[in-house]
Amino acid sequence: MGFWKRCLFCVSLVSALIFVFVCNNELGENKNFLEASISNASLLSEVCHQIFKGKSFCPKKNALKSTFSETTCHEYVAQSHYITETLSEEEAGFPLAYVMTIHKDFGAFERLFRAVYMPQNVYCVHVDEKATDTFKGSGKQVLGCFPNAFLASKMGPVVYGRISRLQADLNCIKDLVASEVPWKYILNTCGRDFPRKNNREIIRHLKGFKGKNITPGVLPPAHAIGRTKYVHHELLKQKNSYVIKTTKLKTLPPHNMTVYFGTAYVALTREFANFVLRDPLALDLMSWSKDTYSPDEHFWVTLNRIPGVPGSMPNASWAGDLRAVKWFDMKDKHGGCHGHYVHDICIYGKGDLKWLINLSSIFANKFELTAYPLTVECLELRLRERTLNQSEIAIQPSWYF
Repeated sequence: MGFWKRCLFCVSLVSALIFVFVCNNELGENKNFLEASISNASLLSEVCHQIFKGKSFCPKKNALKSTFSETTCHEYVAQSHYITETLSEEEAGFPLAYVMTIHKDFGAFERLFRAVYMPQNVYCVHVDEKATDTFKGSGKQVLGCFPNAFLASKMGPVVYGRISRLQADLNCIKDLVASEVPWKYILNTCGRDFPRKNNREIIRHLKGFKGKNITPGVLPPAHAIGRTKYVHHELLKQKNSYVIKTTKLKTLPPHNMTVYFGTAYVALTREFANFVLRDPLALDLMSWSKDTYSPDEHFWVTLNRIPGVPGSMPNASWAGDLRAVKWFDMKDKHGGCHGHYVHDICIYGKGDLKWLINLSSIFANKFELTAYPLTVECLELRLRERTLNQSEIAIQPSWYF
């Protein structure tokens, strides 16, 4: 009996080894290629191409790393492949300003910053006061390597759904208005955004609006009316803060304004930025909005619908194509999320790449570098290749990944 048990054990062991061998061959036929791809941009390009064709890869680490550590600024900028010269006359004549609000995942912010960085533009970064000291220190060190990028002169804690989110943007806008860079438009972003267009393409997109502000939005749908109809309070907790709606009615909006509902992410002209900081219409709306829910989703669009305001678009709607988001309740339109949902917003997985590369919007949201690195890296590589192909000047070797 012992003999047959030993035979059965041997047969089982051999079968298991054969199964493992076959699986490794089938699932890992490109194993060496994949291992190489995590450190070689040309091989990463082939991985991305295969993903676009429907194949699946799961790299263990990122390929297009940044290199910030104990290096000098010169080494960091070169080794991280930042573009350090203006690539065309068109871009030189149309500088942009960026507001970037961040609070965690510094690696994702670095990718976003590298993707939108151009030396003729100017960048203001607002770091949530609640961020870790390590995160704040990293931001200060990286931005210190660029003469046209800086931390906001005034930073505070940011609570989702509260006036502090809007105030963070306004703090940066105030700094950018004071900048000597003659920027034409401000674009505001968050750390989970990533661009679909390069700098030159963004400029051409904005030029199509002929000096108008882009603030997508409409009259409030039923689910949004309560945001400005009732007083909202912030409920403070040790780790997190929340916004709660009360039964107390708010006073009517100042100056008989019609309140609209729209996106928090906009493109604003310099003239409008000055108006927002100084005009009583804007200042009074800001004050009135302090106890509303998510005021950044009505502030910009409400002001931009007022006739006579600099760059206003009184009859606009959702037009603008600034930002693409896959909402959970719109799966029938976008085909579903291949990553996962957080607060009903898709965190893009690599299966979303086909959808992402066909977008016409300037940005897409949301990305998570640690969970789905290939989604970001394939977009970043594709964007950089297109950028360098459009360059009107000689390309420096360090600009290639």
